[in-house]
Amino acid sequence: MELAGAQIMMKVLKEEGVETIFGFPGGVVIDLFDELARTDIRRVLVRHEQGAVHAADGYARASGKTGVCLVTSGPGATNTVTGIATAYMDSIPMVVFTGQVPTQLIGNDAFQEVDIVGITRPCTKHNYLVQSAEEFPRIIKEAFYLARSGRPGPVLVDIPKDVTKEIVDYTPIKEIRLKSYNPTYNPNMKQLRKAVGLIKESERPVIFAGGGIILSRAAAELTEFARKTQIPVTTSLMGLGAFPGTDPLWLGMIGMHGTYRANMSTGACDLIVSIGVRFDDRVTGKTDAFASQAKIVHIDIDPTSIRKNIPVTIPIVGDCKVSLRLLNELIDEAGLEDIAAKRKKWLAQIEDWKSTNPLAYKQEDTIKPQFVVEKLYELTKGEAIITTEVGQNQMWAAQYYHFNQPNHFITSGGLGTMGFGLPAAIGAQMACPDKLVIDIAGDGSIQMNIQEMATAVQCCLPVKVAILNNAYLGMVRQWQELFYGKRYVCTDMDCAPDFVKLAEAFGAVGLRASKPQEVEAVIKEALSVPQPVIMDFRVDREESVYPMVPAGAPITEMLLV
Repeated sequence: MELAGAQIMMKVLKEEGVETIFGFPGGVVIDLFDELARTDIRRVLVRHEQGAVHAADGYARASGKTGVCLVTSGPGATNTVTGIATAYMDSIPMVVFTGQVPTQLIGNDAFQEVDIVGITRPCTKHNYLVQSAEEFPRIIKEAFYLARSGRPGPVLVDIPKDVTKEIVDYTPIKEIRLKSYNPTYNPNMKQLRKAVGLIKESERPVIFAGGGIILSRAAAELTEFARKTQIPVTTSLMGLGAFPGTDPLWLGMIGMHGTYRANMSTGACDLIVSIGVRFDDRVTGKTDAFASQAKIVHIDIDPTSIRKNIPVTIPIVGDCKVSLRLLNELIDEAGLEDIAAKRKKWLAQIEDWKSTNPLAYKQEDTIKPQFVVEKLYELTKGEAIITTEVGQNQMWAAQYYHFNQPNHFITSGGLGTMGFGLPAAIGAQMACPDKLVIDIAGDGSIQMNIQEMATAVQCCLPVKVAILNNAYLGMVRQWQELFYGKRYVCTDMDCAPDFVKLAEAFGAVGLRASKPQEVEAVIKEALSVPQPVIMDFRVDREESVYPMVPAGAPITEMLLV
């Protein structure tokens, strides 16, 4: 069967189960968009290419599928780089299609030509330049396979304009095999048995779980493991939702803005069972003081993540879901009938830490941002998908909204990308049309991709945005307050737009609360309407995020007020 390159591409996308593509057209991808219009794949027109990648990212995180976006060459392609790097740092499966100038013009500094393959090589799992329409079936199949297998990540496919028009014989590819790429899914049983031995011996263990649990869909297995062994659980920012946030064994998030009990438990434990984590610097603080009394079991599908930042006692390479299922079977065989009695003293110590320094704030005359997040949790019954921007808003969301399910907390963890939350919320809403999706935002970060409100309105997506508006770049201001003598250099955002009028200008609903007693009514009204909504909460300008571990300090040395 003879087909044009663009037709072949659409056929393969359908074979891969693609239902939604986020994108922005341009000259060299007109043929692709024209062919896309002949399919039943949903086309979402964003207002900036960065928004397309973040939306595809949010779609992937909410659905567990591979996100897809399509943009043009030159500036269209370079505008995707921040979004690609965001997905790469957080291991999100995504395929990014970029247009390229015709093959014969590559290297000639043609109009809107850029070497996007070279630019994105450091922040993609793999990338391709398609040189013939005959390569489409193989390259696209490989791209999706690489994006979602092993440790997931973004893959870029660069497509010259002439290749989209080239007519060739189409031969479907049924199966992809890559000799040099074979992720290890099944862990070494000998290593798992060693881990069970340490679990039985330990008196003060902690489970440290990360985003790998969510990516491998292992939340149920993790919960079963923790309850069988009576080991308390902490997670990284990316792991929130991997373990129920209302479970008695829940310690809260670990790290720079982690809970007192999570950080203290890690400092005092004799064993850490770490699963699907990479021991990021925001988690460990001063690395040579991290968990100095503990032996460490580290399970991860990516062998390069093990021992990269922290020495470990028992390294285990394997998929989190498979590894936890096998661990649970081994624990059943080992028999841990008396384990609750053995953990009693340890769990009592943790309860003491929890009661001594709980997450707390005092709601007074001005709106406290924590109060807004708690009200959101209360009024949504913890069922909403929460996306965030980056900064104080992100940390308050992580601390005060309790996640009982995976895939319900969507945030830029590794790269810390401001402007992520709104387009990610659009992607999440596309993936889960029957779910409530809320972007908890800061007034600084939301302005970086505020244009995507037009996308939400055009697509009739009932995304809600809750802006914790302190008229500052809040997290940087907090550091300036604590460590730079309150010299607030380039952090005052008092000349921000009127977000209510801005929402209305986009055709959305704008609401504002300036007093604590107005917060609940504003949230209830926002949740009652089917349109996109921006809620502008005028919060205490100099409220800070606590606990806080200063840079370079051990995580047990926290500033608490």
